[in-house]
Amino acid sequence: QVQLVESGGGLVQPGGSLNLSCAASTTFFSVYSMGWYRRAPGKQRELVATITTGNATNYADSVKGRFTISRDNAKSTLFLQMTSLRPEDAAVYYCNAGLAGHYYWGPGTQVTVSS
Repeated sequence: QVQLVESGGGLVQPGGSLNLSCAASTTFFSVYSMGWYRRAPGKQRELVATITTGNATNYADSVKGRFTISRDNAKSTLFLQMTSLRPEDAAVYYCNAGLAGHYYWGPGTQVTVSS
């Protein structure tokens, strides 16, 4: 069992930046594939970005060039740097950890993009 806790969400103006973090309650963080997902009001949860155990990354087309996913295995923490934020990026952002078919989710952190 892995517990995940996201932080760093908040209110930002269009064009602004936010940095999200996800702290994992495991010393075996390095063996988990990790990802960020988001759910906007009235929409299904969608993939934002993923990072493998080997640090290979994948991004949704809508965030490529604006968001950067990274991980610090020593600190059991996942990051998402978000720049050039748009109103359509507003959502609850969730951290995900996956290993051998088992997946874990954090409670989410709200990102609001508004002037």
